Amino acid sequence: MNMEDLLAHGGAGWMGGSGEDSDVVLSSRIRLARNLRQIPFPNAASGEQLEHVLQVCGNLLESARGLGDLTLFRMNQLEPLDRQLLVERHLVSPQQATDVEHKGVIIQSDETVSIMINEEDHLRIQAFQPGLALNKALELGNRFDDYLDAGLQYAFDDGRGYLTACPTNLGTGLRASVMVHLPALSLAQQIRRLSVGLGQIGLVVRGLYGEGSEMVGNIYQISNQITLGPREQDIISHLTDVTHQVILQERGARQALVDQNRLALEDRVWRALGTLRYARQLSTQDALTFLSDVRLGIDLGLITGIQPIVLQELLVQIRPAHLQRLMGREMDASARDVARAAWIRRRIAEALGEKD
Repeated sequence: MNMEDLLAHGGAGWMGGSGEDSDVVLSSRIRLARNLRQIPFPNAASGEQLEHVLQVCGNLLESARGLGDLTLFRMNQLEPLDRQLLVERHLVSPQQATDVEHKGVIIQSDETVSIMINEEDHLRIQAFQPGLALNKALELGNRFDDYLDAGLQYAFDDGRGYLTACPTNLGTGLRASVMVHLPALSLAQQIRRLSVGLGQIGLVVRGLYGEGSEMVGNIYQISNQITLGPREQDIISHLTDVTHQVILQERGARQALVDQNRLALEDRVWRALGTLRYARQLSTQDALTFLSDVRLGIDLGLITGIQPIVLQELLVQIRPAHLQRLMGREMDASARDVARAAWIRRRIAEALGEKD
């Protein structure tokens, strides 16, 4: 597998527009933090020690049987644009794409699993599923975790659980998250209230790319904050139950928009579609805002003829690194705005069976 194979998938493989409650939940992800015994955490390890971790873990995973088609990418062998492309697909973190010596990532060909090597911890096992499917994601992640555990010696303490570089990951080492599209709650200005409420029950709301990322396109990540104490299944069940409540709130807010002023809502979503069909330049933020409105119109049955997968692929394809790889050239911000508008016009026209 190479970068061209990833681009050929369209959007990220796990954002296929399918899965349970996919009108609100775009995807589910779990991440397991693991470290090797008797080797310092990456921030304190020597280059020689980090290289040992990379070689041992990489060789073990590349020789795995029954775990799918896996490819190891050494971060220092990738062009900066391709490293950013992996960030945009959520396959590596922004931290993994910087200071790239002795770092790597193992990616399954369908992109449902990525394993970062020598990020904040020696191993960060990520598993993705479309829609609300945290249990499936955990099952998938645990398959890889069990395989690695059998071939490595994890840093583990009977009282504290898995030992991690950051104390907030101590215990299970599990971070579970759902990526949700909440346009109606955003329009009702309920996101801050939702965030405060979730914080009181051990969850956190972040932007599309997690901690520190900007909240754009009405897309948010909801994840657990507590890893020490609860069992893995308790964490997953809690987040799943709360997500069901968020889904009900979002659907209720959507119906309220229809009941209170259907004409204004129709005007909003059709104006957004018109802009995407005819605009000659679009910033990433503007494009995401209009894509969110169109997706809302599709989910409410106000706009027909466009499948949600087109919009979900565009969420990834309009990002700077993807756009430049798709166009086959590096571009400054102004040129990207022009190319972004052209790419969206093309994809929307194809979806509607029209000529651009």
